[in-house]
Amino acid sequence: MAGPAFIAGAWQFGPGNLASAVQAGSEYSYSLIWVIAVSTIFMLVYADMSVRLGIRTPVSMISSVKDVLGRRVGVSAGVGVFIITLCFSVGNAVGSGLGLSMVFGGSPIVWSAVCTVFVGLILLFRNVYRTVERVLLVIVALLAATFVFSAVIAQPDWFQAVHGLVPSIPPGGQLLVVALVGTNFSLNAAFFTSYGTHERKRTAAEYRQTTIADTIPGIVAPGIMTSLVIIVAAAVLGRQNTEATTLAGLAKIFEPIAGPIGSTIFALGLSGAAFSAMVANATAGGTMLSDALGKGPSPSTPTAKRTSAVILGFGLLITMLFTKSPVQLIIFAQALTVLIAPFLGLLLFVMSNNRQLMGNLRNTWWKNIIGALGFLSILSLSGLLIYELLG
Repeated sequence: MAGPAFIAGAWQFGPGNLASAVQAGSEYSYSLIWVIAVSTIFMLVYADMSVRLGIRTPVSMISSVKDVLGRRVGVSAGVGVFIITLCFSVGNAVGSGLGLSMVFGGSPIVWSAVCTVFVGLILLFRNVYRTVERVLLVIVALLAATFVFSAVIAQPDWFQAVHGLVPSIPPGGQLLVVALVGTNFSLNAAFFTSYGTHERKRTAAEYRQTTIADTIPGIVAPGIMTSLVIIVAAAVLGRQNTEATTLAGLAKIFEPIAGPIGSTIFALGLSGAAFSAMVANATAGGTMLSDALGKGPSPSTPTAKRTSAVILGFGLLITMLFTKSPVQLIIFAQALTVLIAPFLGLLLFVMSNNRQLMGNLRNTWWKNIIGALGFLSILSLSGLLIYELLG
């Protein structure tokens, strides 16, 4: 039963997520772990909305949006997600190449090209979705082991880590909070979950089993892994009173504590997170733009494959043109996604409350309350980001 929610989790747990978590731990120690916990709860509720929509929509999510809210709204949703995937593609290309170059040596750009080509080959399979799903399930399992091991050997202060669940925003941390929410409360990833659910032909009778076997573990896993990255960064960088200015910074500083093996394992985790996000990002962007243009809602359609190739090529091109990618720039790109996220969240909220479409799978009162709080939080963060940019 596992699959669609794990793809959403793999998409949100990319290099931008890692970069934000590393900076959160190095600059503010354990104090921002609460942001991950709250974001995961919101993400879980919206992913659940998307799963139920995937069960109920006759053709696809965007097709039903066109029927209920109008064609322009549906097309705007697909184009919005496509823009997000273009932003994410650069960080995915940089992160995958950088992690592998730290392990095996050689140019990060060459490794980025290798990863891009490999993902392109995956898109050539006849049943793209099932292939992507199997690949990402394996990678997510390996990533979980990687970051659990990293957290154990970093020897953090677990009492302080638990205390980080108490909400507080340290001075100067507003933009970083926006980035953390933008990566962990990933409404674009939640939106795409409906496509995986529809692709797997889930039924209303399977909803409960899907929730237990897929939705909950698929969404909670990246939240736990992100928290572990913050904990590792706080323990390693905080102990040495330094910061990580690049994605490779933490892995290098990690070596004196854990040795070459620990550093290598963390570098593999970085590369794996970037690669899995690259696969999910290209697949989702291509699928939803194809659906928005009326060319089919499956990753296997020719339009979806061509669009996915454009996303991969864009990420590699920008990586080749700008060989350095500071953490701050990736975090800024992640933060910008919250400008589009409220629109996607509103669509999920409205559609999952449509009585005619959803029937007995319509939102319950408590899901509406949590969903409304999540929407207000992402909307307020969009306003905060605009204020910060203007400031």
